[in-house]
Amino acid sequence: MRILLAALLLSFTALLAAAPANAQDLAQSQAPAAEAEKYINSIRTLKARFVQSNPNGSVVQGTLYVRRPGRMRFEYDAPSQLKIVADGSQVTMWDTVTKDFGQWPIGWTAASFLVKEPLSLSGDLQVEKAERSDGMLQLTLSQAKKPQDGKVIVRLGENPMVLRGWTIIDNRGNQVNVSLQDVQSGLQLADSLFKFDGPDPGEMRRGGN
Repeated sequence: MRILLAALLLSFTALLAAAPANAQDLAQSQAPAAEAEKYINSIRTLKARFVQSNPNGSVVQGTLYVRRPGRMRFEYDAPSQLKIVADGSQVTMWDTVTKDFGQWPIGWTAASFLVKEPLSLSGDLQVEKAERSDGMLQLTLSQAKKPQDGKVIVRLGENPMVLRGWTIIDNRGNQVNVSLQDVQSGLQLADSLFKFDGPDPGEMRRGGN
């Protein structure tokens, strides 16, 4: 499980970045980037089922909750006890079975892609490439200051635009793919979803390896 978590969260920590895009690619991506930016910034709350494929071949699923700005929760289906929660300032990961526990500033994770307010796809975070095919818009995002760290490919359905998932690729080529289903927005989501509701962190750390 630790390997799975590292693949997910360290790739998230990298949040992005590949070789710099050339000027032509950047110019061609400006209009799709503006559309995606407008859509993501319009989201206040989102709930969806997710299917996550990991580098080791395992597939897990669960429910994703998002409340912008800054709040997100991945709740994995049983038998997994893994939860990942962003409370607006930090991301906490814990698993009561494996005793895994970790915390990161939200700016160091892919939570900043999902819940940054406002999201700007220019400057440090930019669209490296935009592709349209079969009613889908696919954006390859990079972080200009960390070209060695990897990239994220965001997938959006069009007409109407809706987030369909993303793929994180780290600097070794490892991929974590997340696909979303039953996406709902504009729901009332309880504050409690975005707060740490696990065991005492000290006990978790003492119980881990």
